[in-house]
Amino acid sequence: DLIARQVAPPNFAMRLFDIAPGEHTPYHQHPWEHEVFIVEGSGELRTIDTPQPFSTGEAVYVPPNTMHQFRNTGRNRLKFICVIPNSGDC
Repeated sequence: DLIARQVAPPNFAMRLFDIAPGEHTPYHQHPWEHEVFIVEGSGELRTIDTPQPFSTGEAVYVPPNTMHQFRNTGRNRLKFICVIPNSGDC
């Protein structure tokens, strides 16, 4: 769900992700950074390093060109907002 289309900001886009328990995003990378705010649930950010756990109310930073994946490790849905440059896609 691309939130930015609703308000049309010139520089950034926001996308809301909703991930079921046990599910995850693809393991991927892209040339832009993104900041993520955990709205609800818990999980972990998987990179080439040690997985980084997170939970409701926390922020996560993913540097550009970093392989990454968001995994829902909790019992409830994981919802997070991803903020990226308008030229990218979460």
